Amino acid sequence: MMTVYTKRRIRLFVTYSILVSVVLVIAYPLVWTIGASFNPGNSLMSTSMIPENPTLAHYIHLLGEGSHPYVQWYLNSLKISLLTMGITLVLVSFSGYAFSRFRFKGRKNGLMLFLLLQMIPQFSALIAIFVLAQMLGLINSHWALVLIYAGGQIPMNTFLLKGYLDSIPRDLDESARMDGASHFRIYGQIIMPLAKPILAVVAINSFTGPLGDFILASVIVRSPEMYTLPIGLYNLVSNPMGASYTMFAAGALLISIPVALMFLLLQKQFVSGLTQGGVKG
Repeated sequence: MMTVYTKRRIRLFVTYSILVSVVLVIAYPLVWTIGASFNPGNSLMSTSMIPENPTLAHYIHLLGEGSHPYVQWYLNSLKISLLTMGITLVLVSFSGYAFSRFRFKGRKNGLMLFLLLQMIPQFSALIAIFVLAQMLGLINSHWALVLIYAGGQIPMNTFLLKGYLDSIPRDLDESARMDGASHFRIYGQIIMPLAKPILAVVAINSFTGPLGDFILASVIVRSPEMYTLPIGLYNLVSNPMGASYTMFAAGALLISIPVALMFLLLQKQFVSGLTQGGVKG
């Protein structure tokens, strides 16, 4: 019969085995992509993940005077992501505060509508989005992507923010109101500073979403100088004159830099927002 100590050791062994397996599954494609980005030539075929003759030629070509405007695509994606993040934070902070702190007609139906909208895949409305953008003259415009991305971020992030704001005591609102504070002052000086953790979650979600989108961007954007990174990188591997898979790997790794920096800057608030919003919401 196994002792308590033996059972504990077995549980630890199983737990760490699962964790190591998950880490390997996640790390293997990343390490392989890094190795491919330093591999000379255009092919991904290699005898090992570590290139025998590593080179920086792909990175130099992408960031230098290459035959394609990679830097412009990079800046386009960053601009769209930053604008989407800013607009999303403003809109979601207002909507989450309204649904959390006010009781009004249609409130429950509005929350239910947000939930239903979140269940509908964005690509299922591509035709309607294209027709609307064409009517408004926003085809081949980054603003069309920003508005669509920001609108798509509202339902889910409103639920996250509302759940977090519900955990903030209403006594703070009542005390401030007794001192003569308006709703806007309570929102800006009391509630939102306390909601920084969940706002960090919303910021990261809304920033990373547009960086990886290909389908919607390919429908709206037309000219090469307006391309976002997913479209530009796709052209590298779909070029009939010769696909450059190793350069694609290098370009894909470079776009992970702002995502990593954003996460590092907001890491403390991000983790706190996920845990507190999930437990108390």
